[in-house]
This record gives sequence, C-alpha cells and structure tokens, in this order.
Amino acid sequence: MDTAAWVAAADRKDVAGSAVRNARDQWLSSGGYLTTTDYVIDETLTTIRFRLSLDAAEAWWQQIDNSTRLRIELIDEMRRERARTLFFRYRDKEFSFTDCCSFVLMRELRIRRALTLDHHFRQMGFEVIPQTQRAY
Repeated sequence: MDTAAWVAAADRKDVAGSAVRNARDQWLSSGGYLTTTDYVIDETLTTIRFRLSLDAAEAWWQQIDNSTRLRIELIDEMRRERARTLFFRYRDKEFSFTDCCSFVLMRELRIRRALTLDHHFRQMGFEVIPQTQRAY
C-alpha cells in the first residue's frame, strides 16, 4: 500500500478515497493483508499531518499500529542501495525515492499489485488498484 492510497483513505473529502477504501476492504475481506514500508509510513504520517491535522495523523497511526493485517517492511541498507540504483537509472521518470524503495520491495517479495493512486507504479509494470489514479 502506497502513500497516495493511505492519504486518500484517511481523507473523507478526497474523491478517490471511497474507491481506495473499497479496494482495501475487499482485499482484506478475501483474506489478504497489506504490505508497506517504513518509508511509506513516514511519508504518509507527515502528509496526513499537514493536509488534515495532527489529530488525524494520530488517529491514522493508532489504526495501523493496532492492525494485525498490516506488514511493515523496513528499508535496510541493501534495499536502500537497490532503490538508489533505480532512482538514478530512470532519468525520464519522476519517481520519488520512496516509490523506488517500494518497487524494490515489491520485486523482492514478488508482489504484483499496488494499492495506490500513483501512476508511477503502473510505469514500473505493476498492476494498480483501484483504477482511479493521480499523477503524483
């Protein structure tokens, strides 16, 4: 799960939030679990704080902190180095470093589907849900 999806799901005023929440809930109902990185957690917490409020960020933190259906993967030195390589290889793309960390993790864990609104995941060959997207 990517920052764009986390933020949309947390923001009830976001027009894409409903599609993200529905896709997330369907995945969890089918027995799936969510995977994200510590970099995405950092980026999401900060974005929610400044876009919504510190209280909203705290509520989001409590939700994910208590979740048994969320796997948080750490970006260690090896993953960070592989992400750096991707970051500088694709000069014609506007990938964030956090995106590159997610790409590395997804390839490593053979995750093919991303819950995101960020079109960069599609550019890297991943299936993106929901179909709604933004140019982040």
